[in-house]
Amino acid sequence: MKISATIITQDEERNIARAMESLRCCDEIVVVDSGSADRTMEIARNLGARVVESPWRGYAGQKNFASTQAAHDWVLSIDADESLSEALEAEIWQIKKNGPKYDGYTMPRLAQYLGRWIMHSGWYPDRKVRLFDRRKAKWVGDYVHESVEVEGTVGHLQSNLLHFTCDSLSGHLRTMDKYTTLAATQLIDQKGRVGWTQLLLDPPFTFFQSYVLKRGYMDGVEGLCIAYMAAMYNFVKYAKAKFMQSGR
Repeated sequence: MKISATIITQDEERNIARAMESLRCCDEIVVVDSGSADRTMEIARNLGARVVESPWRGYAGQKNFASTQAAHDWVLSIDADESLSEALEAEIWQIKKNGPKYDGYTMPRLAQYLGRWIMHSGWYPDRKVRLFDRRKAKWVGDYVHESVEVEGTVGHLQSNLLHFTCDSLSGHLRTMDKYTTLAATQLIDQKGRVGWTQLLLDPPFTFFQSYVLKRGYMDGVEGLCIAYMAAMYNFVKYAKAKFMQSGR
């Protein structure tokens, strides 16, 4: 069993080395870059990746294209701000040694937010399919929250994929602005009109769900920030959608 690691990038010079250095269990690393203006491609090449430059196709489209560029049918797809924990790498080595029993594997994703590992707030275990046979799996999702759809059996790994999210609130706000625009566009395309009920009631319920029902209070002040930001995300998403509806 040989595995190709794939990473899609654009201006990821701060993250790409950490991601690549965690992929010792893979037989090649393919980086698909969509126009970085920083040193992302240089760093990736220096660390041994095969870099493919390609225009942006959307998240699912870009990741599916990356799978087609892989030399091997088994693909391990991670984002530039992620890395394998040593325990997860060991699990993947074991699969390579014994041979795969499934067509795809989920792994729990542990996020670091403002310097703290988040164990609650609905953020963990956040299982994702990231190791899969490309002949039986593909990425789906036109806008945000893309995921791997497996036509076959799915196994579950126990060790963490590490996700290094926002290290500042200002960074979180910048990311939110980008993703709420994509989410609002998706809402309009899929559901048509957005009502006032969603705009008024969804944000406070989102806060309550994250902070109370999903025990965000156990994640300290970072959990409080996550709950407020999740509520704000929903408000801004619906507000943008309503403005889009009115042509503004």
